[in-house]
Amino acid sequence: MKKIAAINDLSGIGRCSLTVALPIISALKIQCCPFPTSILSSQTGYPKFSFLDLTNEMDNYCKVWKDLNVNFDCIYSGFLGSIAQIDIVSKFIKENPKAFIVVDPILGDNGSLYPIFNEESCLKIKELVKLSNLTTPNLTEACFLTGRDITKHDFSRSEIVEIAKDISNLGPDKVIITGILEGSNISNIAYDKISGEIFFTSIKYNNCSYSGTGDIFTSIVCAMICRGFNLEYCLNVATDFIYKVVKYTSKFNSDRNDGIIFEQFLSDLTKI
Repeated sequence: MKKIAAINDLSGIGRCSLTVALPIISALKIQCCPFPTSILSSQTGYPKFSFLDLTNEMDNYCKVWKDLNVNFDCIYSGFLGSIAQIDIVSKFIKENPKAFIVVDPILGDNGSLYPIFNEESCLKIKELVKLSNLTTPNLTEACFLTGRDITKHDFSRSEIVEIAKDISNLGPDKVIITGILEGSNISNIAYDKISGEIFFTSIKYNNCSYSGTGDIFTSIVCAMICRGFNLEYCLNVATDFIYKVVKYTSKFNSDRNDGIIFEQFLSDLTKI
């Protein structure tokens, strides 16, 4: 069975990060090997949470895996909260040259960077993207990676294609830019530098926003790419899954921090 090393934080409450990567990747018939960067009682959108930083343990974690001669088919990096964590992940990637590298460069959204990041840590994330085979920024993150105005929202499709190509020129062969608002629709674009192909998916935007949808999206794409599916199919499956689950979740008066109720739909993924 193929293995994915999933590097992210773990929240006890709130469907995001490793809490969703583990079941999603497992449902897609890939062994998910969690590499936790921190442990939280509840994700940070809630008014109260406990937080245990595991940065000081991460090097030892890598060393034990290396001593056990564990090989990974894929390394999937998500939220990294400090320069030290970014450096550890970069070293881990370089020590696993045969692995397919997926980097979700979590930096910000809706035209602004998250307060935790400064210029130095943002540039470090950009260096990590250069090591990836596939990266999945949202439009705000894509703008930062390419030096564009992150407050602009009205890019044309041709401009977004150019952004994807510029990101690919940093290193990754495959780029997916997510969460592009186009009128009443929300779209994603995938660019494959090797084939030169460009794919758009577009679905109706229902004005609902939930925590963790990006983590679920990238987890689906990551596992399916690891299984050998082509990029267009991976994009379509992930987009359709998110749309279906968000639509279902919106029927309930739930806290957006709880995330989307994906558990009801895992059978869709196990059939693939």
